[in-house]
Parts: sequence; C-alpha cells; structure tokens
Amino acid sequence: MGIPPSATSSAPGILRKQASWGRLHFYRKAEVLYHLTAAFTARFLPRRGDRTVDQMLQAARSGKQNIVEGSEDGMTSTEMELRLLNVSRASIHELREDYTDYLRSHALAVWDRAHPRFDPLLRFCRANNLLDAYSPLFRTASAEELANLALSLCHMIDRMMTSYLKKKEAEFIESGGIKERMTAARLARRSAQNQEIAALRAENTRLRAEIARLRAALSAAQSPFPPPSRPI
Repeated sequence: MGIPPSATSSAPGILRKQASWGRLHFYRKAEVLYHLTAAFTARFLPRRGDRTVDQMLQAARSGKQNIVEGSEDGMTSTEMELRLLNVSRASIHELREDYTDYLRSHALAVWDRAHPRFDPLLRFCRANNLLDAYSPLFRTASAEELANLALSLCHMIDRMMTSYLKKKEAEFIESGGIKERMTAARLARRSAQNQEIAALRAENTRLRAEIARLRAALSAAQSPFPPPSRPI
C-alpha cells in the first residue's frame, strides 16, 4: 500500500489565468486609435491654445492604457479589472464625442449606414487590427476621412469591450474574487493534508503489523525446539 500523491496540484489557483492583453483585438484597435488621434490632432487642430488636443490625446491614451492595467490587475482582482475596463470604455465614449463634435462644427459628414463609404470603411476596420495597416492613412487621409475612421474604431472597440465585460462578469459570479479563490485554495490544501495524514496513519498501522509478524517468524525460526506437531 503506497501513499497517494499530494492533491495540491489540483487545488484552485489564487492567480487567475489571463489572456495576453496584447492579443486582444479591442486593445490593438485602441492602440491604432491612440496613434490616429495623435496624427489627427497634429494635422487638424491648433498646436497651442486649444484644450481639445490634450483632452483627445488623454482620452485616447486612457482608452488604451486602462486595458493594459485592467488585464494585469485581473490576475488577482476581477473587480479591479472590470473597473479599469469600464474606465477605458468611458474614455473611448468621450473620444467618440470629440470626433463627432469636430465633424459637425466643421460642416463635415458623419458617415452613417446610408453613406456610400460607410460599408467599405466598416469592412476595412473589421479586417485590420494592426497599426501598420492604418498608419499610411494618417499622412494622406482628409480630416473627414480620419475622423470617420476614428468613429468606426470607437464603435467597434465599445462593442468588443461590452461583450468581453459580460464574459468577465459571468466569470466573477461563478468563481468570485481573490478572497474566494484564497479561501478555496486554503480549503483544498487542508483537505489534501488531511488525506496525506490519514494515508500515513494507515501505512504506519500496516507496517507495525508486518513488523510484529516478522518478529514472530524470526523468533520461531531461532527456537531450539521445533514447533509442536498437530495431532492426527
């Protein structure tokens, strides 16, 4: 009879498994949106005396960085991850309003589904997540084109993040936060220790019985008198 292996390897972990934020499609689009906003404000807004530039850059950076920070914090705290991802969404909403205001205040078109360039733009944004696909447009596209490109990205990022947040909320309801995971890990470790102690006690009892049997056999073998024969 052997001692069973430790069950701690199957115990629930405290740190949650996280998808790499760099692989999240909405993060990659948020990264594109930040660089697009930097190019847009440099080309089409005054360099000085306009607070809109700082506000737009800050909102674009917040949209990107809070995804990074939320994903990193999510290894220990789902609550913090949800909070930071919602901050990111709020920043994207703010940026979306800035682009919409720019188009309207400059008498430029906000491309809706009826606009002939809406569907091609939508297909382009769906098909491309990496900055390299967008960066050539930063130097050549018009203000109307870049602003509508930014709006399309804002809408896509928001929809993606909404789905992602729903998934994370469901995970939180199912597995709880770090306190719940720490409690589960402690209980699993305690159960494993109890199993190991019980197995060791059973093994000790078996070994004692085996030792007693061997001692009796050895004593009988060393006796100068043969054991009495059984009557026929």
